[in-house]
Amino acid sequence: MNLGLSNQEVEKRIEKYGYNELKEKKKVTWIKILLGQFANILVWILFAASVISAFIGEMLNFWVIIFILFFIIILGFIQEYKAEKAMESLKKIVQPTAKVIREGKIRKILSKEIVPGDLLILEIGDKIPADAKVIEAINLKVDEAILTGESKAIKKKKGALIFAGTQIVHGKCKALVVATGMQTKLGRIAGMIQEVEEKTPLQTKITKLGKILALIALIACIIIFIFGVFKGVPIAEILMVALALAVAAVPEGLPLALTLTLSLGMHRMAKQNAIIRKLLAVETLGSVTVICADKTGTITKNEMTVGRIFVDDKIFDVTGVGYEPKGKFFNNGREIDAHNEENLILLLKSIALCNNAILEEKGGEWDIIGDPTEGALIVVATKANLWKEDLEKEYPRVGEVIFTSERKMMTTIHKKGDEFLIFSKGAPEVILKKCKFIKKKDKIEELDGDEKARILKINKDFARSAFRVLGVAYKKASEITPKNIEEDLIFLGLVAMIDPPREGVKEAIEACKKGGIKVIMVTGDNEETAKAIAKKIGLFEENKKIKTKIKNEKLKKFLEDGVVTGSELNKLNNDELESIVEDIIVYARVVPEQKLRIVNALKKKGHIVAMTGDGVNDAPALKNADIGIAMGVKGTDVAREASDMILQDDNFTTIVEAIKNGRAIYENIEKFTCYLISRNFTEVILISLGIILLGFEFLPLLPLQILFINTFDEEMPAIALGLDPARKEIMNKPPRKVGQGILTKRNSFLVLSLALFMATVAFLVFVISNPTISIEKARTMVFATIVGMVIFNTFNFRSLDESIFKIGIFANKLLILAVVVIALTTLCVIYFPFLQRIFEFTPLNLKEWIICLTGAFSAFVFMEVIKLFMRNKN
Repeated sequence: MNLGLSNQEVEKRIEKYGYNELKEKKKVTWIKILLGQFANILVWILFAASVISAFIGEMLNFWVIIFILFFIIILGFIQEYKAEKAMESLKKIVQPTAKVIREGKIRKILSKEIVPGDLLILEIGDKIPADAKVIEAINLKVDEAILTGESKAIKKKKGALIFAGTQIVHGKCKALVVATGMQTKLGRIAGMIQEVEEKTPLQTKITKLGKILALIALIACIIIFIFGVFKGVPIAEILMVALALAVAAVPEGLPLALTLTLSLGMHRMAKQNAIIRKLLAVETLGSVTVICADKTGTITKNEMTVGRIFVDDKIFDVTGVGYEPKGKFFNNGREIDAHNEENLILLLKSIALCNNAILEEKGGEWDIIGDPTEGALIVVATKANLWKEDLEKEYPRVGEVIFTSERKMMTTIHKKGDEFLIFSKGAPEVILKKCKFIKKKDKIEELDGDEKARILKINKDFARSAFRVLGVAYKKASEITPKNIEEDLIFLGLVAMIDPPREGVKEAIEACKKGGIKVIMVTGDNEETAKAIAKKIGLFEENKKIKTKIKNEKLKKFLEDGVVTGSELNKLNNDELESIVEDIIVYARVVPEQKLRIVNALKKKGHIVAMTGDGVNDAPALKNADIGIAMGVKGTDVAREASDMILQDDNFTTIVEAIKNGRAIYENIEKFTCYLISRNFTEVILISLGIILLGFEFLPLLPLQILFINTFDEEMPAIALGLDPARKEIMNKPPRKVGQGILTKRNSFLVLSLALFMATVAFLVFVISNPTISIEKARTMVFATIVGMVIFNTFNFRSLDESIFKIGIFANKLLILAVVVIALTTLCVIYFPFLQRIFEFTPLNLKEWIICLTGAFSAFVFMEVIKLFMRNKN
């Protein structure tokens, strides 16, 4: 028997061959990120502004604009570089693992730590981590499409080569690693799997918005230029006004705020166990209307524990929780010695041997390598002092018929002396169909229809108490053939396991209901078990009938309790499924392939669907769902690669929290975009009013003053709004419609009306300050008024519909810091002599400050009134 490599040998081989990973050829370098800053059209507008300044002899303006230009470029570079590093760290969180034999024990290690000579243990759904030679195989088939393009799975036998990057789609095997990393077949064509990051629709929308604003600036400049020439205004004055308009129309802080909001938002979600694999998922999460969630491990804890056993016409209760091999057996409330019950011991031996899981102790803690259901079966056997390792020595395994979702059963073949022993376990109804006899006491009797009905009734009673139930059977044979292995079995009994709902699931489902999100349970378990769990978590109330407008009696029958089984699903054509899909709450005894039908039916009804999955057969449904959610703990590599999001804890509440965060991220982007554009429109309208009503010589703000507001005073609040914590009420409204733009009718009305009001107030302050006497004083007062509006209305933009007094002023600490910094920098440029000269300001007295702050506060009141008007209108 090959015991695998020693730890010392592994270290030597890692040093010799390196880690089992592909070297990335197309990393984003710092130079590429820096050069990428110049691809921003807003940067080129500022560059043009600096050229105009030099052309008209405003060299101070020229150097300050150049400084601000490089400030924006460097700041953008730093944040994008940080975002890139953050994304790299997120990718490292989800690292593939593999099972190997080392020093005689099966161990789960990171795939990158595999070395040539390792013994791999591979099962259905596993992604092969390295090139290897098969040394043992059971019904092995491998999908090699990534290498060959051939969609048909390839059958592999002992001695065949299997390759890194391909996937086991059927059967299991042991394989000896022959090549790792860049020496694998996949490594030699590594360029084929380099990922290319694409811009999401949201990024495209923001880029398009920036171009539209730049176009508005260009058109405004052309109009002003023509108007000025027509009026006979000197070219220098015209260019100064055009420069001011160009700078005013461009939201310099928009790209940076977007980058920060998305990257830090995704990092925040990762800390909450939701790994977003694609930026698009962040946008789509906020639009989800239906969550189709697996029961086992997602809604429930995936901590299977055997609670009851039916055997020999008796029901035994079993104590103990988790994987601790301690517990007792009771019958009718009386503790019994399991070894006094012959058929109970035979059943326990059967479920321990017909099993691929391993129970191990690490540091005093017991854990399972393999399927939790199989782990629970091993544990209950140990409670009768029946250890799998000892049983396998007495009854060595010589064959196996593997479990598949279609077969719903598993069989192993063992040998003792000249006799074969066959043990089977699976769905009770499936096992019963394979049984011809039943073992009672020391006799084997024929299993008739009445006995089968009685067993199925007990199975149903267990399931109604939220137990997951398996049937167990066996037989002895002197010879076996592939056809007779699972024929004429002897029924032994039922094993009932409980997997309790996770903490917080019921509350998360209630939050979904409030947020207009329908939750559907999808499970391979028995219908009664699924219904019992669904009732516990509040998916539906007992005896509650589904309200539907369906008149078809056949379809009405399916919807009597909101539960549809896989076999019933097969009786419905696609049109029939579509007509009732919105009324179905639970899908039971569903195979993975049927998930795709469910997703497609919901999507045709206009829903945005999030679907969970963990197996290789779940991949089509995950890929076709709007949000495919793979399990990080029990999920296969193929499921993770087909997904948009990975749950690190496999927890349903994490999905709901991710949707909440997705909504918050989009809402924050909506807030700071509206905030920035309202500010830019204010400046454009203000300059236009000054030119039209007072003339070119009375420009309310100079380009440098506008640039200071747009760059320093608006940037921090925009970033702070982008990182605003999610509001409690965010899950109390329906999902956002897909494709909905940022500037909706409501938002556009708010932005334009607010910009018009603020520009009018600022212009009145300009007029009141009498620019004919001191243009510097008038511009200083306008500057102070607009900065005051920035300070007051920044808080108001924490919600585009609710009053600031309802959502709170002090919840966003970063926003408070931004306001403090703005206030200090404003006082510096107005009162420090050196900065006064640069920006052409003059100090203000108390009376002048009262005028400025009154005007600024009026904008705060106006926005509250506008939001109240829009709430009442809705």
